[in-house]
Amino acid sequence: MARPVTLYTGQWGDLSLEEVCKLASEMGYEGLEIATNGHINCHEVVTNQEYEKQVKDTLKKYNLKCTALGAHLSGQCVGDLYDPRLDGFAPSEYAGKPEEIRAWGIREMKDTARAAKVMGCDVVTGFMGSAVWKYFYSFPQTSEEMIEAAYQEQVEFWTPIFDVFDECGVRFALEVHPTEIAFDYWTTKRLLETFHYRPTLGLNFDPSHLLWQGVDPVVFLQDFIDRVYHVHVKDAFVNLDGRNGILGSHLTFGDMRRGWNFASPGHGDVDFDKIIRVLNAADYQGPLSVEWEDSGMDRVYGATEACNFVKSINFEPSKIAFDAALKND
Repeated sequence: MARPVTLYTGQWGDLSLEEVCKLASEMGYEGLEIATNGHINCHEVVTNQEYEKQVKDTLKKYNLKCTALGAHLSGQCVGDLYDPRLDGFAPSEYAGKPEEIRAWGIREMKDTARAAKVMGCDVVTGFMGSAVWKYFYSFPQTSEEMIEAAYQEQVEFWTPIFDVFDECGVRFALEVHPTEIAFDYWTTKRLLETFHYRPTLGLNFDPSHLLWQGVDPVVFLQDFIDRVYHVHVKDAFVNLDGRNGILGSHLTFGDMRRGWNFASPGHGDVDFDKIIRVLNAADYQGPLSVEWEDSGMDRVYGATEACNFVKSINFEPSKIAFDAALKND
């Protein structure tokens, strides 16, 4: 089974594309899920053949493929409820201008679909934002009308974007994640239903964001497997000791007083063996993309170990029944 083991570049934004490619190749990765914030300019890829060639030549130099584009920040700008934190996701000239940030996000996502086609990949991962994430606790009371309006708003914002995706033959894989309109099992189901199961919209399966919420990643994957267009290999562990709360206590990632933290793959509580078995049963042939986040471990050491770990669990299903030879003939 030729599932490529790839690296998502978003957490390596302090390095240039050349530096990321060199390092990823040295660590053993076969391709990149390239973050559109910092490592590739989608508009330039579409409009500037010299820049397109430069990006492709850099990948080729290190024997890497572009398997997906990661548009998490620009996607967040499309459907999110504005607060000042969003200013850091869009060009600085739009700071404090919510509608201009959204308009930029929409333009950028359309260009991302076009850039994915140029780069030869058929999936873009990312976020969609949410107007009601901040209301998840339902106090003050959140009405059903507010929730439904937020879902319909996503249809309004994203339908013109998905039309461009369709024109380009590219699909969008939403990462189910806190802060998003779909952040757990039932909100994911509702989002897909709201878009009438439009084939353009699928999922970037990331078990780490489900595990700490108490959602079983394996059950989630089994139930939504036909909508899984991309897979993140990312781990987390729960650390509830009677003091630590599951909501994080306003403590930064890595602080052991938190009720959960991200971990390098294989160092947390995610059952990757079962995940691979579900992917095998569905004949998933897409990337296994390491989104490396672990505040307690050196990132080069961790991402190198993670690459080897993913390769070790990326097993093929059996082509014969194990008891096929148990017969007298």
